Amino acid sequence: MSEVHYELFVRRKVGASWTLEMATEVRTTAVQNAEEVLTSGRAIAVRVTKETLDPETREYKSVSIFTKGMVDGGKPKKEVQDLDPLCVQPSDLYTSHARERIGRLLEGWLARHSATPFELLHRPDLVEKLEASGTDLQHALQKIAIPEAEARGVSVHELIRNLQSLVDRTIANLTKALKKGQLPDLDKEGFAKAATRLAADPDRAFLLGAGVAASIAPGVSWSDKIARLLDLADSAPTDPVARAVAMQAIEQPLAEIIGSRAGMADLLGTSDDLGSTLAAMTRLTGGAQVEALIRVQSNVAACMPELSGTARRLSDWLSGDHFAIVRASIARRVLKELNGVRRLKPTDAEAEIEFLRALAMSLTAAAGRILPAEDIQAAFTTRSKTLLNGEFIEALLGRDNSAREEVGLLIRLAENVMGAVNKRQAARWVSANITSLRLEKELRQGPESPVAKMTILAGLQRSLTRSGLVREDYEPLCAKLGQLGALIEDDSRLVAMLVRAPAPVGQRLTLLARMASGEAGPTGPVAERARMEALKMARTPEAREAMTASPAIMDLVKGLLQTSQAA
Repeated sequence: MSEVHYELFVRRKVGASWTLEMATEVRTTAVQNAEEVLTSGRAIAVRVTKETLDPETREYKSVSIFTKGMVDGGKPKKEVQDLDPLCVQPSDLYTSHARERIGRLLEGWLARHSATPFELLHRPDLVEKLEASGTDLQHALQKIAIPEAEARGVSVHELIRNLQSLVDRTIANLTKALKKGQLPDLDKEGFAKAATRLAADPDRAFLLGAGVAASIAPGVSWSDKIARLLDLADSAPTDPVARAVAMQAIEQPLAEIIGSRAGMADLLGTSDDLGSTLAAMTRLTGGAQVEALIRVQSNVAACMPELSGTARRLSDWLSGDHFAIVRASIARRVLKELNGVRRLKPTDAEAEIEFLRALAMSLTAAAGRILPAEDIQAAFTTRSKTLLNGEFIEALLGRDNSAREEVGLLIRLAENVMGAVNKRQAARWVSANITSLRLEKELRQGPESPVAKMTILAGLQRSLTRSGLVREDYEPLCAKLGQLGALIEDDSRLVAMLVRAPAPVGQRLTLLARMASGEAGPTGPVAERARMEALKMARTPEAREAMTASPAIMDLVKGLLQTSQAA
């Protein structure tokens, strides 16, 4: 760790002690993760501390900079149950859970050396650098020992001594294997040959993992390391037993790189744009289902970035039966981000809605392959809540849109949120704008022709009925738009003007019929007036001649007659 870093501690439940969740050198990352932990319900309280290294004593001084939740959540219980056991053997450090903890404790150091926990555990040169770094390893042991000792009721000094002994034994095993020449050189021997030779060895995972770690060490970027791992996968042996061993050795570092934000961003080239990152991740793992959706849905295709180079190679591998852990790692990342508070498109609220819709369609199409359908629905329901707060609504509506455009944007928002509660909240936003005096004034006094205004209102009504709102919410809003249409018709006497217009009778009858059906005008009083006048006009000789000459006009009039009889 550097001289200043930040640590996130969490309290899981009432009466529990504080435990270390993560450490980072970026203050905003620590605070953001603290908020996400609370939002997702994984803790009842969070605390972020600033750790500053004293150059004289070489000890870290801690200052709390952020606390939230049930900070005073009761005294720790004397009897602690269901605690995960500490690692006691060197082999314990190679498990996925232990590697994940190592990654959090040494996050800064690993980032500076562009390495993963898997590489650290399998590369003697990295171990040597860590030992030479001075305080990084010691401070990592302290960070895990202090909360663990408190939770288990043992001495901190004793726990640190045990952990240090475990680390020393692990390093000794790695060094011993190096000196005996047991670590394979895949560049010389070949991956397939080494995997076949080690398939029956009790230490095959460790030995072959060391070979894989050494093979990807020259990689200058995360994407380069992934490419090297895929090169190894391409050369894996065909024998089922040896192939399974080989793929497992590749999958572990691949999952760690893909599971990190830096690794994923470097692979996909999406930087800090969360929406594009999640879209690319979905395309990366979605397989044939997502590709088929992209071909038939233009709005999905517009949001899904093209995969090229290493990302395309990885996508081809993930579309098969290999690397299930990698797919699970990506799925967890997608769920975590969707359940988080980060904006998909911080500078473009409309684009955020489009990306959310594309993601929902794509993940639903691939449901069961990378994520359960119920988890997808729950994640988008949670994400929908963030679209209904005042800050996002203000960003969506902006300052230059007309009242009509704002209503259209809010209806679009209502169409794309999920969850009954969120739909009801979206309906309230739409209702507030439709019933506003501003919309009425804008439409009644606006420069558009009466026919254009009627078409606008009809379009808004159709959008409401397709928005997914319950009938009890959208019907009163449609009725309000119909009343507004009646006011505009009263101002312009549009129906009477159409009846007396010098245009051909077929043209007038068509427009009246379209208004009556809700196509060229809103349902309600205007539609009823247009229906009555259209039926009256249809009885005239001129109209009968027009209907005889035009089957389309005849069909419109028949539709009006059927509607009248049904009413």
